[in-house]
Amino acid sequence: MRKILLWSLAAVLVGGAWFYWHKKNEKPKDTGKIILVRRGPLQETVESTGNIAPLNRVEIKPAISGRIDKYLVDEGSVVKAGQVIAWMSSSDRVAIMDAARSQGPKALKKWEDSYKPTPIIAPISGVVILRNIVDGQTVDASTVLFAMSDKLIVIAQVDETDIGKIHLEMPAKIVLDAYPNRTAMGKVFDILHEGVNNSNVITYNVKISPDGGAPAYYKSQMTANVSFIVKENKNALFVPAVAVKQKKGKYVVLVPGADGQPEEKLVTLGIQDGTNDEILSGLKDGDSIIIPGNHYVPREAQTSPLTFGAKKKGKKPAF
Repeated sequence: MRKILLWSLAAVLVGGAWFYWHKKNEKPKDTGKIILVRRGPLQETVESTGNIAPLNRVEIKPAISGRIDKYLVDEGSVVKAGQVIAWMSSSDRVAIMDAARSQGPKALKKWEDSYKPTPIIAPISGVVILRNIVDGQTVDASTVLFAMSDKLIVIAQVDETDIGKIHLEMPAKIVLDAYPNRTAMGKVFDILHEGVNNSNVITYNVKISPDGGAPAYYKSQMTANVSFIVKENKNALFVPAVAVKQKKGKYVVLVPGADGQPEEKLVTLGIQDGTNDEILSGLKDGDSIIIPGNHYVPREAQTSPLTFGAKKKGKKPAF
């Protein structure tokens, strides 16, 4: 009888020591956390990249060969159609003026009064985006003197899998790589019908007009990141996307039950932005939900570490 008691005591001590060591050294499990459902702005967007470009780009070339006498505008200048933007001399006038100049001021003035230079005229109203000449430069009919744009727009390349979501007048957020802290809004005004194949990926060009015109810091060929706003709710009821699971074709979340155990609750989803999911039904503002961890463990009745063979009670994890 004494040996049995000693062996039982030894078993209890060994079991207790093993339990203490195991609990001390086991890694804590991520059992999840409880958060409140809340409201806020939510958007579903289509993301794309593009660049700033002129809506209409016009290159200005001289009608004759000759030499530039003086340019009057520079890059960034705003001009009106018909405005003189430079003066040039034809090849004949260049020869006459050079000969008169060698004869002195009186001869030069005589020929300047009788043989006027040729004006270079702005063909449209807009902004000068390129000046390609300097005073005294010799040019011919193929030389691009200036390039003009009537206005700057954004051209975004949208993947063919997303083009069906884009429509005219759709709002879009525009952020330039050069100015990441500045956001401009715009609207879609044209969707091109012919796609572009780049490494077997088909994209379509979508044109966006910035609201109120292009900001002053926009420059042609700058890289733009565009977010097309497909859906928007400025006061959406939402939960983190990780809290929502799909089960048998339906969406469920975990909520704390009356006995402390997690319970599944059916919900209907609206806008999904990849981070948060809008809740259309099943929850209300201020409700509590459980974001499951790696191992969600329900509450269990406490048992003594020295109790062998005791069955633990509790529900299985819902997830």
